[in-house]
Amino acid sequence: MSEFDAYHDSYRQEVARSIRFIRQDWDYFTAAKARALLDLAGRTLGEPKRLSALDVGCGVGHTARFLKGRFKRLYGVDPSASSVERARDLNPEVEYRVGDGRRLPFENGSMDLVFAICVMHHVPPEDRPQVAREMARVAKPNGVVAVFEHNPINPLTRRAVSNCRFDADAELLSKQEAARTLEEAGLQPLEARYIVFLPFGGQRLAAVERLLARVPLGAQHFVAARSMPSRAAAAAAGTEPARWTVPLSSDG
Repeated sequence: MSEFDAYHDSYRQEVARSIRFIRQDWDYFTAAKARALLDLAGRTLGEPKRLSALDVGCGVGHTARFLKGRFKRLYGVDPSASSVERARDLNPEVEYRVGDGRRLPFENGSMDLVFAICVMHHVPPEDRPQVAREMARVAKPNGVVAVFEHNPINPLTRRAVSNCRFDADAELLSKQEAARTLEEAGLQPLEARYIVFLPFGGQRLAAVERLLARVPLGAQHFVAARSMPSRAAAAAAGTEPARWTVPLSSDG
């Protein structure tokens, strides 16, 4: 039984309670991450409507509400069977499976994009390398793996996490830690940036947020890396030596 089985009916309400002080709906933050993910996919892989994507640690399927219909195929996996059932009810267009991130129930090289949104901080540190290796395993050659996480430097983020009952065991990852985990899984660095600086949106403010990508004050961050069949193939593709396109700051 997953610890999140107890929250499959109240997950949304618990998150809403934990961020009430920000005076912004949970949908705003989820939509911001979904936009960042779609932008990443479009820039690094091509038109999302041609891609297969896997949401690792999908929970009750909240993120898929903002992604369904945008990819050719969208999959989700979570160890909580009751959460997966709720996700299926919410998003019947998405294919969900019950499974542990340490052994994903998908074939080698079967996904163009593999992502985990605010999942790794629930994974014990000793298990994170295995989860990253599994994400790399199911990514296609030249596919992309992305990890979105809470920014431990942001005091409002830390307050929200401390307010949330199912985050009691959370061990937040810095951007550098997340990037290192993907590199150690054999993935080639693509980019690392901070996101969600402002608790309100708009096209003009979205442009401002892009300019702030290197500033370690965003509520969240993400790192993305590419799956390469071998170092020789990486060199042939002109991606070595690899560099993070938005440099990692000294944030821990």
